[in-house]
Formats: sequence, structure tokens, C-alpha cells
Amino acid sequence: MSTEIKVPQLGESVSEATIAKWFKKVGDSVAVDEPLVELETDKVTVEVPSPVAGALEEIIAQQGDDVEVGALLATLAEGAAGAAVSKAPAKAEARKEALKAAAPALAKEAPKPAAAAAVTSSIAADHPLAPSVRRLVDEHNLDPKTIPATGKNGRLTKGDVLQYVASGGEGMTAPTVPDRGPREERVKMTRLRRRIADRLKEAQNTAATLTTFNEVDMSAVMNARKQYQDAFVKKNGIKLGFMSFFAKASVNALKELPAVNGSIEGTEMVYKNYYDIGVAVGTPTGLVVPVVRDCDLKGLAEIEADISGYGRKARDGKLTVAEMSGGTFTISNGGIYGSMLSTPILNTPQSAILGIHNITQRAMVMHDGSIQARPMMYLALSYDHRIVDGREAVTFLVRVKQCLEDPARMLYDV
Repeated sequence: MSTEIKVPQLGESVSEATIAKWFKKVGDSVAVDEPLVELETDKVTVEVPSPVAGALEEIIAQQGDDVEVGALLATLAEGAAGAAVSKAPAKAEARKEALKAAAPALAKEAPKPAAAAAVTSSIAADHPLAPSVRRLVDEHNLDPKTIPATGKNGRLTKGDVLQYVASGGEGMTAPTVPDRGPREERVKMTRLRRRIADRLKEAQNTAATLTTFNEVDMSAVMNARKQYQDAFVKKNGIKLGFMSFFAKASVNALKELPAVNGSIEGTEMVYKNYYDIGVAVGTPTGLVVPVVRDCDLKGLAEIEADISGYGRKARDGKLTVAEMSGGTFTISNGGIYGSMLSTPILNTPQSAILGIHNITQRAMVMHDGSIQARPMMYLALSYDHRIVDGREAVTFLVRVKQCLEDPARMLYDV
């Protein structure tokens, strides 16, 4: 009995996917719930498991094909796992015997090492000489058949002739030409990469984007992490990172400046009274932005746990569409890659995105006039000038700076 494997429902508004890779080949045995194929949508990758035990009978859709929800992917022969497995050793043994039988014939046909130079020369003789090579050969009255050739397909090159002449024609060692592989490689964009490209271009074409900057002394946050890290880990089972501080500082500023937490829909400006913070995460397949819900109601430990969980899911390709939808504001951390400064692109339809960067020791003039080395970070806020004014953008960064340089402000919501 055969079982059809079809494209499952992929989430709201997602009707098509691309075959990323097959985990099984035709004839392979399959257990119940074992992944068969990986599908890639605009936002996430989805593994399709086997509903029954058996053997993969036929693959209908190949890797790279675009398929719609409900389309037939493959057929499974139920209960054929044992048969498929029992055939495999016999096939392997048959291949081994065939190779053993062919080995003597192959050995007779293989050229001997001593004849390598002669083979090279004969190959060179089969190809017409380039004009520059012919000119050199004629000038030095040489026989091209005696010159070892290193060009493509055994062609004689100008360099071969020059080196042969320089060595006096005796004891010459052919130059070693490194194999660098193809000069170009064309790779089809994945569905996720195409979606990222479309959204980034949409943001540039739609929003009136502007970026403003500030800098923050990270001493207070770094000291707090150092002082409370052990107790934090012991109580919550997770490390206290930097991102939770930025999320809470951003919420503090967003409450004061609601336009930064808003969006434009048609001719209306929409102001959100909830704070779902997207955290940009880089993955092997592209940038994804899972959303930490209700950051205003969560403590640092809850935010860190959400971010850590999303990070693992992103690396494993397990994020769902729901987990990446509906954010009101985004934080992008280029600092983990060493970025000093950037101008992040909006994550539409949101009106703003905060870019945070690496922390470096810089000489700073303090209030008392002294010069001290302080751990400084540049902040960048890109915003849609259609809804966010320059005053609001600058004030937002000032509030974030104040909260990070004096974290107690977040405790008292000031």
C-alpha cells in the first residue's frame, strides 16, 4: 500500500514553498515521524515527517522545485522498510564484485608514470600553437613536442616555452599551476533570501528613512552583569546578556515616544500600546527577526530566556511564522560581528530600528575634566521620517542612553 506525502499547511498567507533538500533517497527505509524533506518558505524552513513506517517509493518534486500547499511530494510504500534494507547489502555486494572483476582490465589500461611526459607532449602536439607560442618556438628553433605542456587540455603555453629556454632545455621542472577551481559560481537565491531582498527594497522604496546617532558608556551595564551574573545564573538558569538591557531601555523610551513604536497604514498612523520587540538574528540562510512579546511586562530573565530560545531555533531552522510576525520595534546587534557603526534598514511596517554595535575602550573627557578610558558603544536609530520627527528620534536615543548609563532609571520608570 502506498501513502502520498503532500505539502502541509505552512502558515497564514503562505501558499508556496521550495524544496530545500531531501533527507532520503528512493528505496531508503523510513520510520514514523522521521524527516523526509525540508521545505523553505519566505520566512522559515519546515521539515515534513513521514506519517508511516516503510520505504520511499517515488520522489515527485525534486530539490529546487517550487511547490504549492497540497502538492504531491513523494509516495511511501508502507511496511517495506525491511525489504528495502535487505536489498541494500545485496546491491552493495554486487557492486563490489563488479569492481573486483573490472580491476585487472583497468590496471592494464592505466598509463605508467614513466610515460607521463610522453603523454603530455603528444597531447600538446594535437593542439595548434597560439601565434605567440609559435613565434617563440620558431625563434629558438625548438621542437614543440619535446617541451612539457601545462596549459588547459595539454596545450603549450608561452610560459612553458620561456621556462624551457631559460633552463637550457634540460632538467626543466614544469611550473606548478594552482587549481583555484571555477572563477565564478552561480547559486540560485533561496526563497528566504529572495523574501529578505524584497522586504529591504520595499523599505527603501516606501519609507522616508533617516538615521540619527548617539554613543553610550556601557560601564554601568557591564558592572551590573559582573556583579550579579553568578546569582542570576543560579536563580534563572540562564546568563544575563546585554540584549535584555537594550530591550528594557527601548521599552522605557517607546512609552515616552509612541510614534517610534507606531506605523503607517494607508493614510492612518497606528500607535501601539504594546511592546513586542523584534531581535534580528543572523542564520546560515539569512537574517530572521523573532519577536519577544510584551517586553514591558517581562523581567530581564524572561527576555533573556526568550532570546536564547529563539537563537537556538533560528540556527536549527525551527522558527515558526508566528514567532516572527507582529513586532512593533526591532533591535539589530551588529556588534557581535565587530561592527563599529551602521545605518540599519527598517523592518517594515515598523517605523524604527535600533542598531547596536561593538564596545571599545575610548578616551573620554569626564564631567570633572579628567580623561578616562571608558567602554563606549555607538547607537544608531533608523526611522521613518513620515511618522517620527527628528526631535522624537534624538530624544529616543537620549532616553536609551540614560537608561543604560543608569539602569536604576528603568526600575523607577523615569
